[in-house]
Order: sequence, then structure tokens, then C-alpha cells
Amino acid sequence: MQTSTRDRIVVAASRLLQRQGYVGTGIKQIAQEAQATLGSVYHFFPAGKEAVAVAAIKHSTGEFATLLRQALDSEDDPAQAVVACATQLAEELRASGWTDGCPVTAAALETLGTDSEIQQACADALRSWEQLVSDKLLRCGFSSADAGELALTVISTLEGAEVTAQVNRSEEPLHVAGRQLARLVRSYEV
Repeated sequence: MQTSTRDRIVVAASRLLQRQGYVGTGIKQIAQEAQATLGSVYHFFPAGKEAVAVAAIKHSTGEFATLLRQALDSEDDPAQAVVACATQLAEELRASGWTDGCPVTAAALETLGTDSEIQQACADALRSWEQLVSDKLLRCGFSSADAGELALTVISTLEGAEVTAQVNRSEEPLHVAGRQLARLVRSYEV
């Protein structure tokens, strides 16, 4: 199956942003990684690097949502589903050599304080992942308010644990976060 030039550009940009951040990724590097010409990049993204980054973040958001959904669906028990998420993230991070963490973290942190499309794409990503967790909790009988707050807590905690795991080159922060989040989820009477 052949991939379109635009798709190659978006996938290459998403990998580079994940590993190097927005500031550390150049448009020429994106073109090179995508095996595309600079002209092709500007043809598909006339607004330049920010437009490529937004498309890449949206692509990564979907990929991460798939991983998260699979982990959540792998367990009926919501506490065990959260542990499965943390375990999956730890395994993926280790397998990448500690380079492929959250697909939006670097771009989000580098564009803080701006009212950019990148910030909006990052915020949308986090909200969509929270919604996946909330939906799982709702299906397990949690109230809407509890599901929403727990989902925010789960995603926020996993995000922080993933960065800590990357810095320490250890799965342990994610495993600890998973166990503690599971305890929190179990503390609710459903």
C-alpha cells in the first residue's frame, strides 16, 4: 500500500515532534525524513511549520487514542484498565529507547502562553484522551462527575509519569502511577 506524500510528511513530522519537540524540528528535516521535497511540504502546508505541526499533532492524537482505547478495553475492571494503560505506555516507551513519549508534551510545553493552533491541538488531544477514560468509567457505572474528574486525574498522572520515566529511563514511574491510580479508582463505590 502506497502512502501519499502528504501522509508521509505528517507521519515524519509527528515522529520528529515527539522526539525533538516543535522548536527542535525544522521544516527541511521534516521534508528529508518524509522523503519529500521542500516544495511538496509547502504545497500541502502553505502556512509552513505550524500547519505541519498541527496536522502532525492531530495524527499523533489519533494514534495515541488507539493505543489508549485498546488498553482500556483489554480489562473489564476499570482499575485494571488503568493499570493496563500504564503498562502499555511503559512498554512502548522502553521499546523506543525512551524517546517516544507523549506525542503532544514537547509541543505543548514549548508553546505555552501562546494562543496558537498548536496549543489548541494539544488541548484537544488531552481532552479527547480524557474522554476515552471517562467513557470507560461511565460504562463501569461511575457517575458523570466522578468519571470526568477521575479521567482528568488519570491522563494528568500518566502524562507526568511518562515524562519522569523518560528522564529516568525507567518504567517504574509508570508502573507506580498505574498502581496508585488503580487504588484511587477502586476507592469509589460504584
